[in-house]
Amino acid sequence: MERIDWVGTGWEELAPRVGRVRLPGWDCTAGLVAGDGAALLIDTGSSLREGARLRTDVRRLLGPHAGVTHIALTHPHFDHVFGTAAFAGVEVYGAVGVDTLFAQARAREELCTDAVRNGLGPHEAAEAVDVLVSPHHRVCGEWTLDLGGGLQVLLANVGPAHSGHDLAVLVPGAREIVFCGDLVEESGEPQAGPDAAPRHWPAALDRLLDLGGEDAVYMPGHGSAVNAEFVRAQRAALAARFGVS
Repeated sequence: MERIDWVGTGWEELAPRVGRVRLPGWDCTAGLVAGDGAALLIDTGSSLREGARLRTDVRRLLGPHAGVTHIALTHPHFDHVFGTAAFAGVEVYGAVGVDTLFAQARAREELCTDAVRNGLGPHEAAEAVDVLVSPHHRVCGEWTLDLGGGLQVLLANVGPAHSGHDLAVLVPGAREIVFCGDLVEESGEPQAGPDAAPRHWPAALDRLLDLGGEDAVYMPGHGSAVNAEFVRAQRAALAARFGVS
């Protein structure tokens, strides 16, 4: 597999075929893992416009005849899922239960309301909800995804914690890379909304540390890459905040 030239793209190289971008506005991470003939996008942004931007970025990075073939949604919050419909024909993965949630009219209305409350335009929010894509593949425990060229990634259902349906993505390599979604945040304090399960959150971070190990790169849903020490410190802060061990 050819090495991807990330220079000047706005993307950060994490490994020769692995990168991420920090999207403007909510500083959300979107990740890309490219194998031989297949490419996994991790989260899709906060609107169809951001999804289209990511689609264009991936084609520029991988070539005009390549693109996203798989999507992993780390959790069902608007700023991580609203861009999914920009990717036609792509296989979408999420923690079990996200499909049921997205099928509920009230949950879709709450997603739209939350997006507008946080600054997304009402038209953009309504447009994204109208074409909201549910995961085709529901991850209950762990799922190994083969991207070709000897590159396999692990999708792990580690929730509920930050949300009712949290999925982590482990990319093996010389240094493991763990895409954490909003289980870990670096650019602000972790947010616990009405769908959070605070008492389970520290255990979810223990699971992330078990997956990645001491030397892994941990990619938060918002902010800069962190290490195991940062994840442990955030785990301790959450445990103290919510009164759990």
